[in-house]
Amino acid sequence: MFADHAKIFIKSGKGGDGHVSFRRELYVPAGGPDGGNGGRGGDIIFEVDPGLNTLTDFRHVRKYVARDGEPGGKRRCHGADADDLVIKVPEGTVIKDFDSGRVIADMSGENRREVILRGGRGGLGNMNYATATMQAPKYAQPGQVGHELWVELELKVIADVGLVGFPNVGKSTLLSRVSNARPKIANYHFTTLDPHLGVVDLGDGAGFVMADIPGLIEGAADGVGLGHDFLRHIERCRVLIHVVDAAGTEGRDPIADIHAIQKELAAYNPELLKRPMIIAANKMDAVYAGDEDPLERLRREFSPQSLSVYPISAVSGKGVRELLFAVNELLRKTPQEPVVFQKEFDIIYAEDRNLPYTVSRDSDGVYVVEGPRIDKMLGYTNLESEKGFQFFQNFLKQNGILDDLEKAGIQEGDTVRMYGHEFDYYK
Repeated sequence: MFADHAKIFIKSGKGGDGHVSFRRELYVPAGGPDGGNGGRGGDIIFEVDPGLNTLTDFRHVRKYVARDGEPGGKRRCHGADADDLVIKVPEGTVIKDFDSGRVIADMSGENRREVILRGGRGGLGNMNYATATMQAPKYAQPGQVGHELWVELELKVIADVGLVGFPNVGKSTLLSRVSNARPKIANYHFTTLDPHLGVVDLGDGAGFVMADIPGLIEGAADGVGLGHDFLRHIERCRVLIHVVDAAGTEGRDPIADIHAIQKELAAYNPELLKRPMIIAANKMDAVYAGDEDPLERLRREFSPQSLSVYPISAVSGKGVRELLFAVNELLRKTPQEPVVFQKEFDIIYAEDRNLPYTVSRDSDGVYVVEGPRIDKMLGYTNLESEKGFQFFQNFLKQNGILDDLEKAGIQEGDTVRMYGHEFDYYK
């Protein structure tokens, strides 16, 4: 069964405890402390497996716990580091914090492997605490605890083109005609409950991946029916094809259907309406000569929105090739950057809270903030996106950086520089 959603528990390993022991060999008087360090706990790592295309495995196993590091031993023996726990997921899986719904990582594009939870560091053995005044320390450092988290996994299908429309308008028939995909096809509502992918080959190296998105219904953006389960797969598509029953074989009005679908897309994610779109007026072979021309009606209604309308019959194949070449041309003009969801949730580790940073002011009056954790955060944050910039602001607030800037005398309109990025400060 196709599964595109799962909730799982993950926990990284605890670091091994440091050891307390003293040398007791013969002829070695006052041997001193020789307790070794504990090993590092295992990380929780998510990795893309190209052989997977669903999240079905996570319906059977919902708890993933990495091993703890081994404790240190006597004679300066260090405990072994624990093996990392690698969790395989299909490409396109978005990992979210379950409580807040914020994105931790998107396993798409170049992001093939990511450490989601770091294991705890091993504790120091008592050999590390010997000093001139304390030559026989009887204590060692415990290993750091692992981190645990409930996460939500969402698989958002990766395709160039998405077929959207109401149930039973011919999306599955169109996909089966133009590709090697074989979705189940029948004449009843909600035939397709799972998204299907097919590769469209236009020859001479041209082609694209097309997804048959299950039929939407009104109220889908509010979760009616399986609305959210279907809509999430549209988010990565670069081009959308509105498939409508131009003949109105079931009494539906194709114009009203397109407006209804646009309304659902806008309610779910307004950015979806900015995607290039084409209307496929299907079932034209069922239009009677005496009826009003549905093609002309569609063009009058949607030409002002710069939406092209192509008459097709998915059953006979008439007009389909013209539609595919138009879609391919639209793809050629559309940026090829994959839709990747930006990080919104930062896991704060105890050791990271103590990383130093500095707030200073240069000769030009610019406030300069520097530090290893800030440099790392800027490396994985897309400041060009609204959510990425909001994540950046929350980071500055939660880590006390904004408070330190205000203590340094910053005023509204002043400039802050962080590793090549400059911002104007406003409360």
